[in-house]
Amino acid sequence: MTLHPRTSAPRLQSLADRGGKAQPMLIATGLKRYFPIRGGVLNRTVAEVKAVDDVSFTVIKGETLGVVGESGCGKSTLARLLMHLLVKDAGELIFDGDPVGQAEGLSLRVLRRNMQMVFQDSYSSLNPRLPVEESIAYPPRVHGMNRADAKRTAGELLQRVGLKPEHFGGRYPHELSGGQKQRVNIARALALSPRMLILDEAVSALDKSIAAQVLNLLGQLKREFNLTYMFISHDLHVVQYIADRVLVMYLGQVVELGPVASIYNAPRHPYTAALLECRLTTNPADRIDAPPLLGDPPNPIDPPSGCRFRTRCPHAEPVCEARMPRLGESNSDPSVHLAACHMAHPGSGHSHAERTVH
Repeated sequence: MTLHPRTSAPRLQSLADRGGKAQPMLIATGLKRYFPIRGGVLNRTVAEVKAVDDVSFTVIKGETLGVVGESGCGKSTLARLLMHLLVKDAGELIFDGDPVGQAEGLSLRVLRRNMQMVFQDSYSSLNPRLPVEESIAYPPRVHGMNRADAKRTAGELLQRVGLKPEHFGGRYPHELSGGQKQRVNIARALALSPRMLILDEAVSALDKSIAAQVLNLLGQLKREFNLTYMFISHDLHVVQYIADRVLVMYLGQVVELGPVASIYNAPRHPYTAALLECRLTTNPADRIDAPPLLGDPPNPIDPPSGCRFRTRCPHAEPVCEARMPRLGESNSDPSVHLAACHMAHPGSGHSHAERTVH
């Protein structure tokens, strides 16, 4: 049996591109997720951690959307909301024109055939009691494929990710290196012929040389299977390499969104500019005399009024305290560069690092 991307029988078939190429693969509108903090004698909710707070964005078909931000900004929570591993408090998801989880829309079972996730911890993502070939074959079997075809598909996917099935198919997770385990996780994510992958820190735990191999593999698979990626990472160099657009999160909100070249060359939000200045470099001429960003992020239980970044922002003005800046609408145009900042000037081409606001 020869495996072809998306089309091979008896592989499970994805939904057709119902909205056409112009229809975004994913539209998220007003997503919210608050985690309650309970206390007192009656164990009542006394506060809430606003992990994801009114997040809206689109993912264009065929692109790689990079998601960056400090630890605790809500990146992984956002990914789990998209996969419905966490229940959202508010908001709407539309996958290729179909609302998710509504009576007339996509069921979660159908959504998860078309959208899969690769987690950061490659070891805990795998069942330690199952050989890796069985781990890959399990999702197709759950969705109706017979055992023989599922095993055959698992072997072919192992081959696709660079692991010979005759050598690695019968091994258990503890017998594999970190890079090999992550390749198995990628193969398992592809087992249902998805159209979109969410990659949550998929290479952060790997050595740089192994991470580079996995990144090249992801690029090859994206072209081969016509995939759309949402790539979450702390490593800004990796995001610059793999992403087409970048979404920047701060304290549960999106503060900047735009093409990777535009954001890296001329960031419009001071937080994005500070993140970029924190990148490691081997060029001694690029050393900085002072840290570009001071202080810890505010408490997500009680975030600052107005702009949440204003307490750390060198350009803050009274309007930043009085009114929360809005990101604006991208209208699914991947060339639009948006920033949720009162001090940003759309279309100016200048970053906060290049001008001083008095």
